[in-house]
Amino acid sequence: MTSSAQTSRASRVLVAVSCVAVLAACGTDEQRPFDQASDGQPAGQIACADGSLTAAGSSAQKNAMDEWVRAYQSACKASTINYQPSGSGAGIEQFVAGTVAFAGTDSSLKDQEVVGATARCKGAPALNLPMVIGPVALAYNLPGVPELVLDAPTIAKVFSGVVTTWDDPAIAALNPQAKLPSSRIQPFVRSDESGTTDNLQKYLKAAAPAQWTFGTGKKFAGPGNQSAPKSDGVTQAVKTTPNAISYVEVSFAENAGLDVARIATGASAPVELTTESAAEAVESATVKGSGNDLALELDYATKDEGAYPIVLVTYEIACQSGNDPASLPLVKSFLAYTASEAGQDQLEGAGYAPLPSSLRKKVEASVQSLS
Repeated sequence: MTSSAQTSRASRVLVAVSCVAVLAACGTDEQRPFDQASDGQPAGQIACADGSLTAAGSSAQKNAMDEWVRAYQSACKASTINYQPSGSGAGIEQFVAGTVAFAGTDSSLKDQEVVGATARCKGAPALNLPMVIGPVALAYNLPGVPELVLDAPTIAKVFSGVVTTWDDPAIAALNPQAKLPSSRIQPFVRSDESGTTDNLQKYLKAAAPAQWTFGTGKKFAGPGNQSAPKSDGVTQAVKTTPNAISYVEVSFAENAGLDVARIATGASAPVELTTESAAEAVESATVKGSGNDLALELDYATKDEGAYPIVLVTYEIACQSGNDPASLPLVKSFLAYTASEAGQDQLEGAGYAPLPSSLRKKVEASVQSLS
């Protein structure tokens, strides 16, 4: 199957969800219709709030934020929302410093981050609000090999420098029909602190503990490797470097026309990255946060049939209380939209999976609690 065929097939799958709902939000009482969504259908309604706000963080959710901001500002002409894809680590730092209204991050707040975030929120909790399911693709540039299967131990060996050529026996055993070249593998990792890196390393630690002994965290912990900044950077590096491989959100891989590996998890067949397979993994996640905090615990070592294991959930970090009164109505109105059915449906075809309905409703309730 060619790269274009693979992309086409993935795109068809990733637009499988199609429902439009009326959004209940907060802000002003004026209900204004959205402009047409990407498929030409009305995108719903929102209770707009006027003003401006700045947010920053996860570059993994950049494409989602671009869609949401476009739709929101089209409906709410007196609003301005500036989302800066500075990376998860930088976004949290900006949130703690009080320079942004909310932050995007590809993993829930760590213990050491909670202290600063709580201080920013004047002693109130900083809430982890799941908003985007972004499957992490193992995107590669290997001419002549449009289909590739990898498993956790092999991925760990590639990114730790143990497996260095594409025809290594470990890769060959997973791809008996492929004509693998003897070319040297060119792995790329994120140079900045990234929740995408954190999720990949959590997956490797859980699914390949014997091969991945370097730990987890937003900074890549393995040895060596070439690096590039942010999701755009690693995507461009793979696209322009033959024999390269990296981990990147599927929306970036698709937009760049890159091939994506299937993952052998121990299920009956290697799992292809689709909306359904990503959502399957998140369906089994448990909420580890308390009250209105919705931090999730994912099972990265899942062997469930059809569950794609390398999934990141991007959160918006917002203060439970103690928010700036000037920006609070717009923060609540905008996040209420992103958590709504209309907001989640706005991501059709953008490479993200919608939140499961039960989780989405919890997020809506948490957003309504902000004060």
